[in-house]
Amino acid sequence: MSETLDAIIIGSGHNSLACACHLAKRGWRVGVFEQAQTAGGAVKTGEYTLPGFRHDWAAMNLSLFAGSSFHTENSEELANHGLAFAPTSHPFASVFPDGRWFGVSSDADKTVARVAGFSEADADAWKRLTEEFPTQAESILGVLGAPMNLRAFTSLGWKTVRKRGTGGTLDLAQFLLKSPRAWLDQTFESDQIKATLAAWGMHLDFAPDIAGGAVFPYLEAMAGQAFGMVLGQGGADTVTRAMVGMIEAHGGSVTCGARVSAINHSAGRATGITLEDGRTISAAKAVIANVSPKALLGLTGGTGDARHDTAMKTYQYAPGTMMVHLAMDALPNWSATELQQFAYVHLAPSMDQMARTYAQAKAGLLPDEPVIVCGQPTVVDPSRAPEGKHVLWLQVRMAPGEIKGDAAGQITATNWADAAEPFAERALDIVERYAPGTRGHILGRHIVTPQMLEADNPNLVGGDQVCGSHHLHQNFMNRPARGFADGSTPLRNLYHTGAAVWPGGGTGAGPGTMLAKKLAR
Repeated sequence: MSETLDAIIIGSGHNSLACACHLAKRGWRVGVFEQAQTAGGAVKTGEYTLPGFRHDWAAMNLSLFAGSSFHTENSEELANHGLAFAPTSHPFASVFPDGRWFGVSSDADKTVARVAGFSEADADAWKRLTEEFPTQAESILGVLGAPMNLRAFTSLGWKTVRKRGTGGTLDLAQFLLKSPRAWLDQTFESDQIKATLAAWGMHLDFAPDIAGGAVFPYLEAMAGQAFGMVLGQGGADTVTRAMVGMIEAHGGSVTCGARVSAINHSAGRATGITLEDGRTISAAKAVIANVSPKALLGLTGGTGDARHDTAMKTYQYAPGTMMVHLAMDALPNWSATELQQFAYVHLAPSMDQMARTYAQAKAGLLPDEPVIVCGQPTVVDPSRAPEGKHVLWLQVRMAPGEIKGDAAGQITATNWADAAEPFAERALDIVERYAPGTRGHILGRHIVTPQMLEADNPNLVGGDQVCGSHHLHQNFMNRPARGFADGSTPLRNLYHTGAAVWPGGGTGAGPGTMLAKKLAR
């Protein structure tokens, strides 16, 4: 006889764990099954270089999780299971080829003074944005946190019109459709201020000229100033370990090393799963798949709904990312020592460079000058390395999942096994340009290619860390397909969650929390 649970959850990313916590807390018998040997998906931490140096595998910034409705509701219980944050008032900065830099800190006066160093007009614009942020954020976050069904969306629309008026509502809609470049060009005159904010779009598949991308640079800038940034104490896996503890405390289970080979269904209803080892497990209420759309299609063999299955098959993914984890005996020697206090330092000198990098990666080329996100977590949380030592977390964006060539004409390899080292050297060359001598402080290095990211977590198709492009055609009510943004599928009792489902990528656990609330109410 097969085991029977109320809910089976495939995959142990933070959305799965949040969903499992919510359901288990309400008495559901929940089992989470993970193909990897470690729970957490992209939110995990390990000693990938040298003993004592703890590196976040992929996700590092936990601000969205700390501010999420899931954490708000469960903060005390999660803390009892070990969740601890490491906040910083210096979230991010950018440094430029001439040695100048701009950084956003929680001290608004200090940030405005830095803006004024580039442009007095931009300082005035920044102050205006700061004053308007509480009102703007309420409306924007209302949209980004709303269920994408017609009833909820209509209700939200009427509330917005009553609060902002017709003109204000149309202005908000226009802003949500703007590209980063369009909004930044209309708001600021300094190319450096524009580049600093535009770099955030590259975290979420929004190159400067992609419609719908303006909201992310705006929110990161204003929220970074208002709230700072939150990392996990000891590593991002503090979130994962706390949620696993909460699930188990409520009678649920998380099983790693358990690859699901099929979602079982009959007569239009999901009934359970089959594991790779041949075991079958039945689900009385729900099978919840935190998988990529193409994996959902493979596990079901098709749902019987041609439109849904076509959408899963043709779902589009963002370019990939290469991670370079470094154990260091010192922080980079930036052109300004103040940069050593920031959690993130972006090496993305202009919007034109970002647009070129994105276009090259989309064309399958290794970019000649990839965007580098240099995370300095030990500035915020010294416990991640031995005393006096540091870890650097380098995201190399963008990188093609499949290599067709090299934009610089220097790397001949077209497979990641051979291209990883020279492409990592290109990234380190860029860091050296801004912080000479960095290589001399490296004690250990671990490269994670887009292929390795996908092998570890099949949701990261081609190394895409957000499980699918967030461009307008595949966002809001269309994520992952029209009519299925609420996590439903054409099969009864089968639900879809994770970054591929609205509200998409990030560490806010929105898809998992929304689905759990829908199922439990």
